[in-house]
Amino acid sequence: MTDVIYRIAPTDTPFLNGIGKTKAKSTLHEWQTQDLAAAANNAQVEGDDATADPATPTVRINNRTQISRKTVIVSGTQNDGMDPAGRKNELAYQISLKGLELKRDMETALTQNSTTVTGSSTVARQLRGLEGWVATNNDLGATGVAPNYNTNTAATDGTQRTFTEAMLKNIIQLSWAQGGNPGVIMLGGTQKQTFSTFTGSSTRFDKGEDKQLTAALDVYVSDFGTLKAVPNRFQRARTAFVLEMGRWKTAFLRPMQTTPLAKTGDAEKRMLITEYTLEAGQEKSGGAIRDLL
Repeated sequence: MTDVIYRIAPTDTPFLNGIGKTKAKSTLHEWQTQDLAAAANNAQVEGDDATADPATPTVRINNRTQISRKTVIVSGTQNDGMDPAGRKNELAYQISLKGLELKRDMETALTQNSTTVTGSSTVARQLRGLEGWVATNNDLGATGVAPNYNTNTAATDGTQRTFTEAMLKNIIQLSWAQGGNPGVIMLGGTQKQTFSTFTGSSTRFDKGEDKQLTAALDVYVSDFGTLKAVPNRFQRARTAFVLEMGRWKTAFLRPMQTTPLAKTGDAEKRMLITEYTLEAGQEKSGGAIRDLL
């Protein structure tokens, strides 16, 4: 038996790792957003009395925290009696694997087209994922409908179509017009390959002497800034996001932790658990291209 373990399952979580972290103080996590008054041609009469301009109120929005967990059970024989190949301690090894699995589950939950669920003694609480927050700037297929987080309504899937550069430019421009400065295009594998065929206004050249053909495109220079293309295995493949990552945060009510469970027999038990939600600082800073093939 070789003392090496080969694992291929992906563990990268680009959205979870790319956004900020903050603290939730309740299972109903709340925060405020605010817009400025619309810009206008502000001309005033000389000597006129000053009057109060109406204040732009803040908007209070929220998301529910969601509990995610993984459990490890390792028999006494496996943990203490045997010499397992590829690891020194079976319990520690299984905990590390479950930690990776838990991060993958979190990435999936944070990016889905989900709505909030309050929860009860028999129903788990659920957070609203990224797809359910991006309501303002959307490029939709026929019959597709954008989400409405004010009414806790998920996006309605429409007729799927091919991803085009015109769609991408549209969402980048809409995001910029709303005040956003997006820097990331997050998309699934199929859409990443399609994205790599976009030409913009450039011509690609290949060096014949190194016998290499570069078919990938990882950076997109738009009229409104440079964006990095980031593939994500755990988001829905039918959606491509244009994101200003600094506007999003994972709010932890309980950070990921390992808790020993009661010993009821000849086994060691551990529970990995976390409670978290997604905080959308300003969803209109980016957008979504939905209903893609």
